[in-house]
Amino acid sequence: MQTEKVIDHIVNWLKEYATNAKMEGFVLGISGGIDSAVTSSLCAKTGLRTLCVEMPIHQAPSQVTRAQEHISQLKKRFANVSDVRVDLTPVFEGFKSQLPASQNDAYLDLSLANTRARLRMTTLYYFAGLHRYLVAGTGNKVEDFGVGFFTKYGDGGVDLSPIADLLKSEVYEIGRALEVPSSIIKAAPTDGLFGDSRTDEDQIGASYDELEWAMKMMDEGKQIDDFSGREKTVFEIYKRLNSANQHKMKPIPVCEIPLILK
Repeated sequence: MQTEKVIDHIVNWLKEYATNAKMEGFVLGISGGIDSAVTSSLCAKTGLRTLCVEMPIHQAPSQVTRAQEHISQLKKRFANVSDVRVDLTPVFEGFKSQLPASQNDAYLDLSLANTRARLRMTTLYYFAGLHRYLVAGTGNKVEDFGVGFFTKYGDGGVDLSPIADLLKSEVYEIGRALEVPSSIIKAAPTDGLFGDSRTDEDQIGASYDELEWAMKMMDEGKQIDDFSGREKTVFEIYKRLNSANQHKMKPIPVCEIPLILK
């Protein structure tokens, strides 16, 4: 990958999109992970206003520390970067207190995890509306178009996606070129939505390197029977998640009414 040229391409794309939309800049959530660090750095390089928002909800201290380290570094390098912290923990707890007792505990944790992501999306759009900013998505290609590892109308609710055509390994490569803090580069990827130490790999059952391989194999038309051992397991995981999460990747289905009925 021609890293510097890719960076310039994305930065120019962001700036052109915002200018054509007559918007003043960008807003995005900073999690302490590589994707939000790279995306915010790219937005900052446009020279347009870039608002970095911390939105902790029972967040692990290590994630908070990494997020703050990145924001501090970014503000020193770019005068157009600002930040705000919105503690959503009491909002989340208040929301939970108003819900009826769950009769289906098997899906309770996942439902609440997705609720966290949707509270954050709502917060970002508050600031977007207030300042005429675009909400910048932080999803990469494997997450957004491979296994659908994001929350519908949560972190998937954005105005534009600067890094969604980059594999996770490519995001790391760009992150190093953009001088993202090493603490973020080295950290195990996690969505931080469950209030514990589980990583993305714990949830998915495969690493991003493995998922990238499976994505390539599926694009080449390979089938499960073409593999054995760990490769077969990973390919099965990828294919299952890709199929199950198509509803996230495709446009909302519209029931079209035949003209004869109108």
